[in-house]
Amino acid sequence: MTSENIQSFEPDIWAGMECSYNRVGDIFIDQLSQSQHYERLDDIEHFARLGIKALHYPLLWERYQPQLASLIQWDWAASQLNKLRSLSILPIVGLLHHGSGPSFTHLLDDGFAEGLSAFAKQVANEFPWLTHYKPINEPLTTARFAGLYGLWHPHAKNDVVFAKILLNQLKGIVLSMQEIRKINPDAKLIQTEDLAKTYSTPSLQYQADFENQRRWLTYDFLMGNFDRHHPLWSYFFDLGIPEKMLLFFSDNPCPPDLLGVNHYVTSERYLDDNLSLYPSHLHGGNSKEAYSDIEAVRINHGQPSGLKILLKELHQRYPIDIALTEVHLHCTREEQLRWLKHVWDICVALNQEKVTVKALTVWSLLGAYGWDKLLTQPNGEYESGIYDLRSPAPRQTALAHYVKALSTGTPYYHPLLQQKGWWQKQSRFIHPPLPKSIDGPVEVSSPPLLLLVDNGSLSRAFEVSCHQRGIKYQVLNHQLRNDGVGSSLEEAVLLYKPWAIVNATDYTKRMNNEQKVGNSMMHQVKEMRQLIAICEKYNIKPLTLSSVLVFDGTKNSPYLESDDVKPQSFFGKNMVEIEEMAVGGHCQALIIRRGFCFSPWESLDLGDGSSSYLENHYSFFDSAHTIISPTYTPDLVNMALDLLIDNESGIWHLSNRGEMKCSDFVREINRRKGTVIQQKTLLPPKRVTPLPYRPLYYALSSEKGNFLPVIDNALDRYFAEASFK
Repeated sequence: MTSENIQSFEPDIWAGMECSYNRVGDIFIDQLSQSQHYERLDDIEHFARLGIKALHYPLLWERYQPQLASLIQWDWAASQLNKLRSLSILPIVGLLHHGSGPSFTHLLDDGFAEGLSAFAKQVANEFPWLTHYKPINEPLTTARFAGLYGLWHPHAKNDVVFAKILLNQLKGIVLSMQEIRKINPDAKLIQTEDLAKTYSTPSLQYQADFENQRRWLTYDFLMGNFDRHHPLWSYFFDLGIPEKMLLFFSDNPCPPDLLGVNHYVTSERYLDDNLSLYPSHLHGGNSKEAYSDIEAVRINHGQPSGLKILLKELHQRYPIDIALTEVHLHCTREEQLRWLKHVWDICVALNQEKVTVKALTVWSLLGAYGWDKLLTQPNGEYESGIYDLRSPAPRQTALAHYVKALSTGTPYYHPLLQQKGWWQKQSRFIHPPLPKSIDGPVEVSSPPLLLLVDNGSLSRAFEVSCHQRGIKYQVLNHQLRNDGVGSSLEEAVLLYKPWAIVNATDYTKRMNNEQKVGNSMMHQVKEMRQLIAICEKYNIKPLTLSSVLVFDGTKNSPYLESDDVKPQSFFGKNMVEIEEMAVGGHCQALIIRRGFCFSPWESLDLGDGSSSYLENHYSFFDSAHTIISPTYTPDLVNMALDLLIDNESGIWHLSNRGEMKCSDFVREINRRKGTVIQQKTLLPPKRVTPLPYRPLYYALSSEKGNFLPVIDNALDRYFAEASFK
């Protein structure tokens, strides 16, 4: 098949911002406020550079009409919509996104549907040229979360409330589209819903069958297909839902013009009545029996599953064109890239099979907040998307480059896309199939990441992280390189053809003796010079790590990337030389400066309050006074790999957010261990030869972005993950 023919089957690229505006108790959680979209004037221009054809843009009821009598201010909406119009980007306007309406209404309010439709009428009057609407996003999902699971307002856990919430929302969609079409008869309804499926053990098949009928309710009702012959008619009727309310939809059909599919890797579920196989937080059930509800992707259930199967089922049930309206994965960068490619390939394949998928929507342009807690708490954990908001301005990730290539029909290549996503590997299973099978080697044609390693925790962290993330890698041992045994660096490059090289050797543990430091550092400078030369020769990107010790420690606030370097030790001077060498090369080197690091493979042996661990790692630290930024090595390494995949270059500071005195760090470690120490034991141990310099301030921050969690969070995970326990 020619490239022209293949392109004819490619869907358009749409995009959307995570814009949930949900209610928990009396608290409204607004994603776009958290992402500061309303404070930036140039987001639309950034999005346009991706080459997208359409943008899901929210004009949310809760935000624009917080009070019933309030006069709606349209200035912001008008400016954004007019930008989209001038850029030839189609706006798809949403009015509710997992919301329950403003504070003067709620999902069980008898006037909810009429209130929403009145707001929809105002939107259409103000912007009569708008043609594409999704009045309520995922009404079935919202009804489950708010009416069955108790997560969102009104926090109910019963079927009656679920049914009323669902029907109230669906009626709101019907009435809204009626009002909109009075103003613009050609207005299109794009109805989004989570495309899910449930699998189960044989004894729970009845529950799976029920949930697999329930998943179609949004479309069944809107299309006017819900009548007395519907499989779930008796379910609603037995709940006491009036027949008139049910028949409203067959009397007022509002079929979508396009089926909007939101699908996540966890959308498919598996029900298992063997509770002993799963932790208690996965235990649940219905009114008849208890069972666990698990992501189906984690279970080797042997039934046809996955997005392609589900899209075919959807098309068979409703022969209407489809658009993927949310495509996103909360995971590491390479897995995000793989998920996007996975979904894109499915869309192209289905179009070839005459199952029309008109568009793929890259979701979470600005990332998302709090979905790790299902939007039940404000200020939740941030996950990046096409852009990373942890920088002062939205920073393009590797996803942005991939999206632009897909939008423009430009070939995009990254070796990491040639490897399987975690959802495709045997290792994903909670209970591996018998006989136990393992993933075969990664495709031979996939170039690896080359790690230059020693026996330190930094090297181990890179190896562990690459293994966990499914990043194919090869190692070149530091000792072999020093001894001239085995492959030289250039021989390894010619053999493995790596896409990048990480210098993961750690010289900070050799700093107690300046003479040893000098010998070691002279070799490191020579090795770095060789690395840069080879990277320039073979067009390979290098990543290397530097140190906070390029600074003099006299500043009163955290050091930033633009601060002048003033090393006070031989080690620091050599690190500056290495940095200058890397930055001055022509290979787009990425240099990560770090401070004091701790890893789960090393015990913070501070039980007696001594600073031995700190002294052995950073001999220039005065544990009683020096201020540092303790950094968890796995956090450092994972973010460094993300930046490498994003093709960032130059000098970046990475540290867990916050700072503390070495002595306070010692106290905190011992407090968590339950060890009581005396102030006098916090002083550094006596030395035969005093160290030449002991600065007082070595905390790091970054003007390029604060990417790592706070120190307390890092310590929580250290004590949970440490292998020495």
